[in-house]
Amino acid sequence: MKALYEAQVTSTGGRNGHVRSTDGLIDFDVRMPKDLGGAGGATNPEQLFAAGYASCFENALLHVARAKKIALTDTKVVAHVSLLPKDGGGFLLAVKLDVALPSVDKATGQALLDAGHQICPYSNATRGNIDVQLSLVD
Repeated sequence: MKALYEAQVTSTGGRNGHVRSTDGLIDFDVRMPKDLGGAGGATNPEQLFAAGYASCFENALLHVARAKKIALTDTKVVAHVSLLPKDGGGFLLAVKLDVALPSVDKATGQALLDAGHQICPYSNATRGNIDVQLSLVD
């Protein structure tokens, strides 16, 4: 299968290092969050994952709505990404997506949420791997 797009980002130094994309649009330090005993003061992998998932999921919703000829305005997706300890060692991620679709009724919003979850690349990548909760919010 031919890729539609490929992003490439290089990390050096892990959670207390630097990330840079080949096009230079991402070029910044990452730091362990203060909540995990780090210095903070820079982004971290969980924030970057949350940003990617939120924007990708919102676009999936907009795509589904366009296909169904439903006008969406003032949409918002807030991604909560949690780092959890894994039984036996290691770590897991969990995601909660709070989705506001104020321009449609609750039933339509839920249908769009469910359909968007089926086509979003992040949802497809995480399905069955991590806990993802979807919430339609006001």
